[in-house]
Amino acid sequence: MRDSFGSRFGAIVAMAGSAVGLGNLWRFPYLVGENGGAAFIIVYILLSFLICLPIFISEFVIGRRSQKNAYAAFRDLSGGSEWRWIGLFTVIVPLIVLSYYSVIGGWSVEYLLKSLSFSFSDASRITMNTMFTDFVSSTWAPLATHTVFLLFTTLIVIVGIKDGIEKFSKVMMPLLFIIVVAIAIYSLMLPGASAGVDYLFRPDFSKIDAKACASALGQAFFSLSLGFGTIMTYASYVSKGDNIMTQSAATAISDLMFALIAGVAIMPAVFAFGIDPQAGPGLVFETLPYIFGQMPAGGLIAILFFAALLVAALTSSISMLEVAVAYLVEEKKFSRVWACITLFVICWIVGALCSLSFGPLSHIRINGGNLFDFFDSLSSNVLMTLGSLFTVLFVGWRLKRTDIYDEFTNGGTLSTNARIFGVLWFLIRYICPLAIISIFLVGIFG
Repeated sequence: MRDSFGSRFGAIVAMAGSAVGLGNLWRFPYLVGENGGAAFIIVYILLSFLICLPIFISEFVIGRRSQKNAYAAFRDLSGGSEWRWIGLFTVIVPLIVLSYYSVIGGWSVEYLLKSLSFSFSDASRITMNTMFTDFVSSTWAPLATHTVFLLFTTLIVIVGIKDGIEKFSKVMMPLLFIIVVAIAIYSLMLPGASAGVDYLFRPDFSKIDAKACASALGQAFFSLSLGFGTIMTYASYVSKGDNIMTQSAATAISDLMFALIAGVAIMPAVFAFGIDPQAGPGLVFETLPYIFGQMPAGGLIAILFFAALLVAALTSSISMLEVAVAYLVEEKKFSRVWACITLFVICWIVGALCSLSFGPLSHIRINGGNLFDFFDSLSSNVLMTLGSLFTVLFVGWRLKRTDIYDEFTNGGTLSTNARIFGVLWFLIRYICPLAIISIFLVGIFG
């Protein structure tokens, strides 16, 4: 018998967990810093609800309609046509993402351990920068933490949907929210924190150009786990009686609120200590540890922050692994245990190459970046974008409108969903594909 979520709340927190991850705590704050603060946030919100929410709903419809893994969903709903290869694409992409994502997850393991030993106390910025550079450029330490993170992910998924993913999400998602809210409140109390709040919420639209819009859309895809089968797979475990619109909107709102709270947790502290908000990817692992080392009770805040970072990373990584696990179990008749072990080995090998690209393999360059940069850029700017484009084209132009309406409205029983279906259908068929193509081209050639 196919496993499923045991409750509506369990399904919501699991999907929210898939969406809320390193994209919110690691990526979002530095993208806000690089793209002018509040204006970028406004663009991000608009794109999240006008473009990404309809894509999210499209994936939800495919998954729940089929009650199958991503590959089988495209195959069965298209009548066995060539669309099935798009399903296989959505199985492979999360493995690519998970491979390099687990390297960053390993960094959060390392920095949680460092925070527990109070390694950041009164250290200079140069010391913090050197600490991070020395760690990621070494051979064995980042490989070890990459292994630990991937092992945690695998063990959770091995247990199953109801007893593994759902139970983990039910406990960890509320805990994660409480920790980040507590850090945000503390950050707002620091002298000079108001400048960080102004930076986040006072828009400067002169900073917004096509490239910034492409970054905002790419971040929304990354953060909401769009374009690589995770939502599709989780939706296949959701009850037919649940409201797709309610669950999709709840996930999108949770993801957005978490990203904004993370920004409030980080940016006021950055400004309070006179740090450049455009610190880039090093913001979390170089700048913040320095800030934690200088602030009152910073040792405790560092522990809470990196614990939150690790939990956020795990709630997303388990959803990525589950996509391919479902495929191997249902299509190739693997046991869940052997599917997880097989995928662990594959992701570990690719992730190890990404980890070593900061050190022993740093001489390998692709388009000016190392292997880690290549996989990050390929996933965020190309693969997830293409996956989302294929999804909305499939729902908007291959599936029957009556079938989508039936699934979205639970057989016509949800009156509110029925009233907004026309707008949703227009967005999926016309606006989403055009927006994705336009911003995709800007991201590649702009």
